[in-house]
Amino acid sequence: MEDLTKKVAELGKRRGFFFQSSEAYGGISGFQTFGPEGAELKRNIEDSWRNTFSRGLGHREIEAPTIMHEPVFEASGHLDGFDDMIIECPECGNSNRADHLVEDNTPISEAEGYSAEQIEGLITEHELVCPSCGSSLNGVDVEDFNLMFETSIGPGNSTPGYLRPETVQGIFVEFPRLKQYARNQLPFGITQIGKAYRNEISPRKGLVRVREFTQAELDLFIDPKEDEPSLEEVEDIKLKLYPVENQNSDGINYIEASVREAAEEGLVNKWISYYLGIAKQWYIEIGVDMDRFRFRQHQPDERAHYASDCWDAEALIDGDWIEIAGFSYRGCYDLTKHGKHSGEEREFSVFKEYDDPETVEETKINIDMSILGPEFGDKASEIAEKLRRKVELGPDIVNEGPIFVHMDEEEYAIDSKTIEVTTEKVTKTGEEIVPHVVEPSFGVDRTVYTVLAHSFTQDSIDGEERKILSLSSEVAPTEVAVFPLMNKEGLGEKAREIANNLRNHGFSVKYDDTGNIGKRYRRQDEVGTPICVTVDYETFEDDPATVTLRDRDSTEQERVHITDLEEVIRSRL
Repeated sequence: MEDLTKKVAELGKRRGFFFQSSEAYGGISGFQTFGPEGAELKRNIEDSWRNTFSRGLGHREIEAPTIMHEPVFEASGHLDGFDDMIIECPECGNSNRADHLVEDNTPISEAEGYSAEQIEGLITEHELVCPSCGSSLNGVDVEDFNLMFETSIGPGNSTPGYLRPETVQGIFVEFPRLKQYARNQLPFGITQIGKAYRNEISPRKGLVRVREFTQAELDLFIDPKEDEPSLEEVEDIKLKLYPVENQNSDGINYIEASVREAAEEGLVNKWISYYLGIAKQWYIEIGVDMDRFRFRQHQPDERAHYASDCWDAEALIDGDWIEIAGFSYRGCYDLTKHGKHSGEEREFSVFKEYDDPETVEETKINIDMSILGPEFGDKASEIAEKLRRKVELGPDIVNEGPIFVHMDEEEYAIDSKTIEVTTEKVTKTGEEIVPHVVEPSFGVDRTVYTVLAHSFTQDSIDGEERKILSLSSEVAPTEVAVFPLMNKEGLGEKAREIANNLRNHGFSVKYDDTGNIGKRYRRQDEVGTPICVTVDYETFEDDPATVTLRDRDSTEQERVHITDLEEVIRSRL
């Protein structure tokens, strides 16, 4: 549909789904307010996600703070590597995200993985100009810009902190306690729905690229040697896959494969394939159009360094493919990093008991610090650690004369007599393992936007244009709207009585008696209400009493006994 983005944005503002924040003060880019309809739609999508990915899979949910102190992000790598490329216009001073500038003005559709030098070359080659003032950007440096919002925690010489750029770090740093709640049994999953913040250079497209957004994330902690997904639960679900090798060919060439085929043929990591199957089922339930949906594999230069495999769920809107979820196999990277940076490595592992105790030979390395200490002073501990690692890799090195250690661009010769290597038989009842992490991560705001865009249609009734949101009853803000034909002669009182009764039976209900009945129907069609109930004069004439029940999509109407109304509505929904 032409200009679907504009139509959804206009509908969002007019009907209270979403709109730019602080409009009274001119608005602020990158921040959106969810109105009454949008907030309810968003909550319903979050609850549906919980039912599928948290409660439905037997996982547990937490809620971590949105502000965390600096060491967390030093360990995670966000302080050094959470950057986007920025280019500043030398004339007007406006900044733009450089890779987006290339994507918007050249045939290149995915420039995020390019280097700054490549982006600068493309800007020069295509003679790109500043979108704000039209000045040439040839020769302007492209620089890295860290996307995290910085803050201070506490008064005075306060602790540096950051608004979290992803919810998952709140799960990783709490792993030592979370594993206790899971009784140290793998696999176990932790979920979280909450706000994240990224200081985007060029916010755009309403809910698509914002500075404050909601994520729904699941982190499954597994033993990579033993734990396998239950593929039989989703094995026959067909996936539309767009793997790396197909992205490099001419045209768009998808692979249609079942979850089991994708996993067993090595197209997709087994765990990711399992979650792709569950995700597809969920997207269908909440109203994402499968004709405008695919799973795309990350190119090597866009995949996070810690991920061995990563796929995005993407939705097509106005000719653009928008990432709405990511599925990553993160390995043991995150827990290993937090273990080392915190100095609590053992806390970020799980002790896994063997079925039967094992007797093994264990090598013990003893380093005489009474020799290293006086000789190397404050460098002694670091030299000892490097020695230990060398000996672990090859114990025979102690029989080959001095052992050389490189540190601070210097080489130190250590007498092998400083080190004693012994072996002894020990009985082990288990071992410490660092779990691997499988992570499906969903953008809730983008999912809301996709559901709105994919459910938006227009038709004509009696020569009058009608705008409809064909929302799934799973997520529709209102399930039933109740009207009196006119608000007089007891019709309004009876309609309110029916509305209250339906609310008491657990339905989401709106009552409306303003304007003519046709306009009220149109209002509810436009906000996606599946069913309307109208109280009219026949209600009082019929015995037993009846009301008119109208279907949103077909506009068909039927008379229903009030005593059967709850059952009929429930069956329709």
